[in-house]
Amino acid sequence: MRILIGVDSSSSSDAAMQEAAGRPWPAGSEFAVVTVVDPFFFTKAPQLLEETKKSTLQSLEEQAKPLVDAGWRVTTNVIVDNPRHTLPRAASEWRADLVLLGSHGRGAVGRLLLGSTAQAVLRHAECSVEIVRSAGKEKNTGGGEGMHVLIPTDGSEYAGVALRSVAERPWPKGSEFKVIASPEYPVLVGEYPYYIPEQLTELMESGHEHASESAKTGAELLMKAGLKVSGEVTEQEDTPAHAILAAAEKWNADLIVMGSHGRRGFNRLILGSVSETVALHATCSVEVTRKPLAVL
Repeated sequence: MRILIGVDSSSSSDAAMQEAAGRPWPAGSEFAVVTVVDPFFFTKAPQLLEETKKSTLQSLEEQAKPLVDAGWRVTTNVIVDNPRHTLPRAASEWRADLVLLGSHGRGAVGRLLLGSTAQAVLRHAECSVEIVRSAGKEKNTGGGEGMHVLIPTDGSEYAGVALRSVAERPWPKGSEFKVIASPEYPVLVGEYPYYIPEQLTELMESGHEHASESAKTGAELLMKAGLKVSGEVTEQEDTPAHAILAAAEKWNADLIVMGSHGRRGFNRLILGSVSETVALHATCSVEVTRKPLAVL
């Protein structure tokens, strides 16, 4: 597995590095620790830019030391460019499977600022992206080493990618996994002139049955991988994103792993909709998974 970690001098970047160093990874995994320096601020001071590059590289090597000490193969790199554009491109060129980034701030807006580097990478990277927050670790009620990992599913191909990604990776001892599905009910307006009550009841029952089957199938997949897992149909909320956020908060999740799209493609679980809303507002880490790049 190839993991690119985007860092800067913030405490949120420290959380991303700590998460990378503290979590188990597949044998043979390698890491690229990258900082992007925006040249705009050095337009009139090119000499200062060179000094900044040198000092930043030294800092990166120090930050990467826990990964090196753990025996992982690690490279460090300082790139001079616009961070929002460069990190997705760097991940693609290095053929990363996952990008780890810290989020900034704790407020609803500050967690993942619109137009921020984190959100740009989340939207445009071709690989999976995890926005790391340390709050979930502080809330873990288990008192042990394990994580609480929440996986939303709607039975789609994209949700399947997230589930298989979880099933194929090692996790800290004692980790628990919960697969959730949110019933999809029809969105109706006014007096519902096109539906008789029996049709509405049938649609709602169908939505609940689909959610139940999706949660069951997802949980079975993780059980076959030897993981401690439960499945659950969430309470009805006004949107799937709110249902996921409520479930994560209630269960004290450390990490939410979810697909980038859903059963209705661009009309449902899409960045800018459910996935992005969850990444924006969750108090724990969120990983948005994508299919791995094809091997050339």
